[in-house]
Amino acid sequence: MNDISISIIVAMAQNNCIGKDNKMPWHLPEDLKHFKSLTMDHPVIMGRKTFESIIGYLGKPLPERTSIVVSRAGLKTDHNIETANSLEQSIEMAKKIAIDSGKAEIFIIGGAQIYKSAINLADKIHLTQIHESIDGDAFFPEISAQDWKTITREDHIKNTPPHSFLTLERKTPAKI
Repeated sequence: MNDISISIIVAMAQNNCIGKDNKMPWHLPEDLKHFKSLTMDHPVIMGRKTFESIIGYLGKPLPERTSIVVSRAGLKTDHNIETANSLEQSIEMAKKIAIDSGKAEIFIIGGAQIYKSAINLADKIHLTQIHESIDGDAFFPEISAQDWKTITREDHIKNTPPHSFLTLERKTPAKI
């Protein structure tokens, strides 16, 4: 199961803002398409607030992905999702699902507390970097240049807001 890559996927402003009032503080259809293309048919791990935000936006869990929601207090829902009591438990669940479906990558999709706990466990970060500072109340942890290297970059500077899609890879093995 260690052959399964743990990836964080996040859209983040220059000031590390990832959200405001449990929503993304920008509208970027290209980022949503990018997110969908990377995560489709893969297990996705999220915290309860992120799950509630998705339900509020879509009215259902993300289609064609197995959603695993981390909630220490438990979660009652009519939706067909998996739940875990800890990030570590959710990662083990996601890895088993990935193996069973022939996938080599699992995705951690938020929110701030989950990202903070996952940053030292991740092998990759799929980052949408918004080239503006944006007011918010949820932030991504600092990404250390000594721990991560950029392996791909695609700039969309003329868009509104200007942004780039980056894939970062950990320089040394993750601390699991």
